[in-house]
Amino acid sequence: MAYYRQVGEVPQKRHTQFRDPDGRLYYEELMGEEGFSSDSSLLYHRGVPSAISSAEVWELPDQTRVPNHPLKPRHLRLHDLTTGTDAVTDRRLVLGNADVRISYVTTGGHESRTPLYRNAIGDECVYVESGSGTVETVFGVLAYRAGDYVVIPRATTHRWVPAEPSQLYAIEANSHIAPPKRYLSRYGQLLEHAPFCERDLHGPTGVHLEEGAEVEVLVKHRVGGQVVGTRYTYATHPFDVVGWDGCLYPYTFNIDDYMPITGKIHQPPPVHQVFEGHNFVICNFLPRKVDYHPLAVPVPYYHSNVDSDEVMFYVAGDYEARKGSGIGLGSISLHPGGHAHGPQPQAIEASLGAEYFEESAVMVDTFAPLDLGEGGLAVEDPEYAWTWARSLG
Repeated sequence: MAYYRQVGEVPQKRHTQFRDPDGRLYYEELMGEEGFSSDSSLLYHRGVPSAISSAEVWELPDQTRVPNHPLKPRHLRLHDLTTGTDAVTDRRLVLGNADVRISYVTTGGHESRTPLYRNAIGDECVYVESGSGTVETVFGVLAYRAGDYVVIPRATTHRWVPAEPSQLYAIEANSHIAPPKRYLSRYGQLLEHAPFCERDLHGPTGVHLEEGAEVEVLVKHRVGGQVVGTRYTYATHPFDVVGWDGCLYPYTFNIDDYMPITGKIHQPPPVHQVFEGHNFVICNFLPRKVDYHPLAVPVPYYHSNVDSDEVMFYVAGDYEARKGSGIGLGSISLHPGGHAHGPQPQAIEASLGAEYFEESAVMVDTFAPLDLGEGGLAVEDPEYAWTWARSLG
């Protein structure tokens, strides 16, 4: 995210001496992507950021994945999924492949702040279905609320501090997550035709300092292609950054600040895209004026996405195309590559003449097949695959 920000105290020139009021040097850390060839930020620590005193195994929640075989469309009812209250350690894996993992958790209130944590595999984009609170990070504090995407760069040490119970839909990449390239100038500015702009992105505005010694941090990483965890103990508290600047940092973007793109006839899903990672995209479908050709069919046409699996998470409103399928708020539909999908048959005629859709959904399209996690299998609706045929009877 090439959008410069400075928070706290930094020296006039990079990589020069910078001392505290007692004359002690601050320790400079460059946090950067793609081996010094992409976005980065410089952070100034009071302690040594690499000083660990122990490293132990952290046993992650069940990461088992089961192939979608035989190939079927799936309906998963996330609101029926029981989880613990920790926004990090109690996530339950719903869907995943080698590029991205989707998990879900319902937190407790203010008493359920998480351990310090960082994902060393890839960026995280966590959609806040409901609730509010803060995310404390080495860059400062982010406030979150319902409808926010919380985007946290790879290896950012942070913790979630809910102010109230929060329903969190976590999209964990094995890559970086950024706005679509077609919406960016060659220098990284969001262009005029983009459905959002930099003023919609909210990063930290001040530093967040804590004291402490022998502080634990949970690290998610990879070993032999497997997702595993390590529990580090740091000699000093990681939240010791007195200032930083650069173009890499966590931020929030609220779904209500996205400006839907509409047209005279039905627009394809790419117009709803908000982010992308390696081999997947994130889109959001929002309340909007629908197609205004006099003969328009507002609901989607049947389509075979031959190169992708489509995951739709229904978060608000009334989704016209799915009436009669059993899908409701809190539902996920998985429509895999190799399966033609679209509206329930009776929804097509019912949509004619509609001028506005009051619906909200978050979609993830992947370009490799998705497996089902243990959380997804626990809340599957086994009748969903047959609903198109049954609606014809």
